[in-house]
Amino acid sequence: MTKFIEIEPGRFVVARIKLEPARSDLPLPFVISDEMPPTEQVDGRFYTSKAAFRATGRALGLTEVGTEKFKPRTRPSSTPDARARRKEALKTAAEKYRAGHRVRSE
Repeated sequence: MTKFIEIEPGRFVVARIKLEPARSDLPLPFVISDEMPPTEQVDGRFYTSKAAFRATGRALGLTEVGTEKFKPRTRPSSTPDARARRKEALKTAAEKYRAGHRVRSE
């Protein structure tokens, strides 16, 4: 059954269950540790520090999957050449319309 709460005379709202956000009992729940299980890098050494592992990979010219930054793509329709062609096509269409040219569909 739906319960309503009167917030002012004649105005009601649906009573909702308020849920507390999930929180950890740990003192710093949002801190990500630098420790990791021993992992071998391409230089043959095992690393337990994420920072050292990544630094070695960068020094060797490697790209860590998931952290690479891609060059932003530009839309083909937003190039200056495409804008000029679009503007010219609209200008031509407007001139033809003003001249009385109409396309009849049958």
